[in-house]
Amino acid sequence: MPTSALPTLPSARRWQVQILISTWTAYAGYYFCRKAFYAVKVRGGIGDALDLSSIELAHIGTAYLVAYSIGQFSSAFVGRRLGPKLLLLVGMALSLLCNVGFGTSNGFWTVFLFMAINGLAQGTGWPGCIGSLGHWFARKQRGSILGLWSTCYQVGSVAATALAAFLLGVAGWRWSFFGASIVLLGAWTIVLFLHPNTPESKGLPSLGEEPTNGDTQAVPPKAGLGWNRNVVIAILMMGGIYFCIKFLRYALWSWTPFFLSQSLGVDKSNAGYLSTVFDICGFAGVILAGVLSDRWLKGRRSALSLIMLLGMTVSFGGMFWLGATNLTAFAVALGFCGFMLYGPDSLLSGVGAIDVGSARGGLVAAGLINGMGSIGPIFQEQLIGWMSAKFGNDLSPVLLMFVGVACAGTILMTVLHLRARQGKAAV
Repeated sequence: MPTSALPTLPSARRWQVQILISTWTAYAGYYFCRKAFYAVKVRGGIGDALDLSSIELAHIGTAYLVAYSIGQFSSAFVGRRLGPKLLLLVGMALSLLCNVGFGTSNGFWTVFLFMAINGLAQGTGWPGCIGSLGHWFARKQRGSILGLWSTCYQVGSVAATALAAFLLGVAGWRWSFFGASIVLLGAWTIVLFLHPNTPESKGLPSLGEEPTNGDTQAVPPKAGLGWNRNVVIAILMMGGIYFCIKFLRYALWSWTPFFLSQSLGVDKSNAGYLSTVFDICGFAGVILAGVLSDRWLKGRRSALSLIMLLGMTVSFGGMFWLGATNLTAFAVALGFCGFMLYGPDSLLSGVGAIDVGSARGGLVAAGLINGMGSIGPIFQEQLIGWMSAKFGNDLSPVLLMFVGVACAGTILMTVLHLRARQGKAAV
């Protein structure tokens, strides 16, 4: 990373580097204990081993997603009391223990219970990391910094899925979960020793707040959020858009290996590997979005988000028209969807949450936006489970639903962009 991307305050630079390393590692680590279940949800995986139907697999996924949404909302407020570092340490520890529990499970209800607890624990990750970053970087840096940082959930997702698929093939589905726990334990250790918490804890002013009238004093931790009506409306709209984005992202995470193995004839290990095309292409999309929003659009994220969501909608249209029965077309469309989806995903839920909610309210804004967004995956899990049982191997109805959700998110983004141009939303 170029040093020009960091503040010139020498005493802060070291801590900024540490916050980037520790939070990047933390959120990438969360994915290992989040994605293992989806990677083993294939023919010959956990469903066959425990005699679980597609509906039961959907119920387990829904338990996670409901708890994850609750965890996001609760973390938005509990995190202000615990602080971002302690929030992350508690959540990571609980999640890795749940994955040990998955590996020893022998029936539906055991997996269901551990999955619900894991959802609550995983809900600490995004608010904790975004809240940490919001304190350490100013608005003019956030697009590039968070564009770079947001690669953690592409790298984490790809690596987690690949590891789980590899362990599934060589050691069985239980080791997919045990391996995930070992990786997250390593990330937990890095957070314990490297995460500097807030600038105030190191004797520095909050680097994320934009000083006015020469005031460089830190904002007291118990101070209010300072949100007005337009801020609240912007956060609610961003939550609605993120509902659509996460509906689609989690649908592809959760069910792509299943689609590939059940409908397109790919074997269980290769289905997991091929599904990572979505995240690999998203890696490039999120970096490009962050850099362009800072350097080309000068911090105005809404225009770029709208352009990329339009591209995402077109990509899902291509998946519907060409990919329902053709493996190559499905894989190509999957890559385009990842590239176009991940840019707005990062801009709205990460840097946008800090921009709109301010540095001191960034953790709360991130929790609320991600909490609302996390309701979307709950619906997709049940809908796709039901549609899979009803339509069998025919992917067309599911893919048509994806197109409709993409259109809804794009329409909402258009409205938010118009409000931003009118000065009613700092996006």
